[in-house]
Amino acid sequence: MSLATHPARAFMPYPAAAVPSAPSGPLHGLTFAAKDLFDVAGYPTGGGNPHVLALSGIKTATAPAVQRLLDAGAAFVGKTHTDELAFSMNGKNAHYGSPVNGAAPGRITGGSSSGSASAVSNRLCDFALGSDTGGSVRAPASHCGLFGIRPTHGRISLERTLALAESLDTCGFFARDIATFSRVADVLLGADARALPGAPRLLLAEDLFGLPTAPALDALLPVVGRVEAALGKAAPVTVMNQPLLDIWWAFRYVQGWEAWQADGELIEQYGLQLGPDVAGRFAFSKSVTAAQFEASTAIRRAVTAHVGALLGDDGVLLMPTMPDIAPLSDADDNTLEDHRNRSSQILCLAPLTGFPQMSLPLSGRAGAPLGISLMGPAGSDRSLIAFAARLVEALGQVS
Repeated sequence: MSLATHPARAFMPYPAAAVPSAPSGPLHGLTFAAKDLFDVAGYPTGGGNPHVLALSGIKTATAPAVQRLLDAGAAFVGKTHTDELAFSMNGKNAHYGSPVNGAAPGRITGGSSSGSASAVSNRLCDFALGSDTGGSVRAPASHCGLFGIRPTHGRISLERTLALAESLDTCGFFARDIATFSRVADVLLGADARALPGAPRLLLAEDLFGLPTAPALDALLPVVGRVEAALGKAAPVTVMNQPLLDIWWAFRYVQGWEAWQADGELIEQYGLQLGPDVAGRFAFSKSVTAAQFEASTAIRRAVTAHVGALLGDDGVLLMPTMPDIAPLSDADDNTLEDHRNRSSQILCLAPLTGFPQMSLPLSGRAGAPLGISLMGPAGSDRSLIAFAARLVEALGQVS
């Protein structure tokens, strides 16, 4: 059985093309996949939409993020499904269907890096690249029981990658275990601009822990207790220095404005047929005004300055990744949209600030995983991952 025909439905059914990798290197022996936003020589880049796929052609050059992995000896096994134009968070593509959540098969993967999370959680590859604009790595990581990171904005190149919102887009990745995750991080991230100390200050995002559902909070709080038992008491802080809905709308306006700048001309010139949910998001994006964008940018600057001051050079913020476990795969559209909106009220902090956030698979309920996150100062990505590895070891977590 090929990966393209595997029941997990994680991979695009492209004809296989040879993608050479180095015969040795720090990632030799590992296999990986890439979300179908990243160019890989010999393959098209479809972005989750058949019209974009038809316009793509076969690429003759590879995205630098993918090439760096190949040069480190990792073996490429295929391109994975994405929500349409990366503008969704549930993993259900109106044209291509839904990948299967390997950790909770009756529940959605989350998106938009749905295929990458599915491929790793179903053990079809060792790690996978995704992108995260508003939560597209962190949400699937939480739902599929994976380690996943949204790096510091701009930390990993997005050259030769389909864009959604330029000031929010990042390249992230998934792995099942912290050792593999750390190996990939060493290759992709480069040296930290601002390394955390060996024993950073632990902060608790008290206001964000008020957002998960009651059952999810019952699952998360014991993990917080175990973290504090291992590392010491976390200082409670308020990270949202303005009304939550104002901050959430600021994120939505920034994302919408930039998404229309990236894709509006393409959508209108070629009359792209979009799934109903994605079409609705682009209709909203087209309606965002320059004044709304500018006002939202001011809110963004204020939030960034506030969270930056809280973290300083040595702070790590402990926060929920998502408000709950993944919805069931047969949930109706209203349920999924409500889940997306509640989720993005937590997830919007990292894209607005540009600070790195890593989701760790340390909790769960009802037989499904639930992530908990660490956020560090801008540029602290590798030391944040090293801190996460120490935390996992201290908690006795094994993959």
